[in-house]
Amino acid sequence: MNQITKKRKIKKTSTDFAFDILNYTFFLLFTLICIYPFYYLIINTISSNVLSANGAINFIPQGIHFDNYANVIKIRGLGTALWISILRTVIGTIGTVLASAFLGFMFTQQKMWGRRFWYRVIVITMYFNAGLIPMFLTMKALHLTNNFWVYIIPLIVQPFNVILVKTYVESIPASLQEAAEIDGAGILRIFAKIIFPTSKPILATIAIFSAVGQWNSFYDTLIYITEQKLYSLQYLLYCYINQANSLKALINNAAGTGGNVMSLATQQTPTSIRMSVTVIVVLPILCIYPLFQRYFVKGIMIGSVKG
Repeated sequence: MNQITKKRKIKKTSTDFAFDILNYTFFLLFTLICIYPFYYLIINTISSNVLSANGAINFIPQGIHFDNYANVIKIRGLGTALWISILRTVIGTIGTVLASAFLGFMFTQQKMWGRRFWYRVIVITMYFNAGLIPMFLTMKALHLTNNFWVYIIPLIVQPFNVILVKTYVESIPASLQEAAEIDGAGILRIFAKIIFPTSKPILATIAIFSAVGQWNSFYDTLIYITEQKLYSLQYLLYCYINQANSLKALINNAAGTGGNVMSLATQQTPTSIRMSVTVIVVLPILCIYPLFQRYFVKGIMIGSVKG
């Protein structure tokens, strides 16, 4: 095998080298294009607010300061909204992963009553729904409006996630379950001791989907929530972006009280408010994503292609 590999390396032609260079160049540029928006946001939040508002900061930060973050964090309601977003992300992700894992496993069991019928019912919901008004009326009838659990319960069962887990479980050798059944293990024990541990790649993939979806969601807050104590961080970002001019005046007035007038470079502008809040909202999920990255490709590939 080593000799064959060496021969293949020796036989590499100039065309192959040209292709490699072109390939690496393309993906390097693509990576830079993906990274630049985040870099642009960060350098504008730590640069002079006047230069940032005028669009003068594009590649190199100027007049570096960190007052934007210190002032934005003091905005009323931000801490509570952060806590709500963390709670909904953690609880919602755990609930979605457990529900998807168990349902996906059960739909592979021949002895499940009405297995094909219930599986089709779940799949159909991917293509049809009642609409916004019936959904709101249903949530209201269930007393979930102005309730924290409106963030969790409607999103626990996701048809696409169930399909991924079902396909993945079907790729696990049936002999593992048969051996456990011979030893007297029941369905729950088989799920907890065999299926769940061996399904880590696909479950980590689902965890990424769910966590990102929960963290980024603001539309459910807009529809179902009117109490400020239940606002999510993304919804506050939505409000702050729309009210950036008002917030700018409030922060500047608060920081300028007592005779301490802020320098022109650090005075808040609508641009600095928008960008600072955006970075605060995006950064946590951006830091968590790499932890699951090693499971992501494997989970998607195995979970989406049977066999």
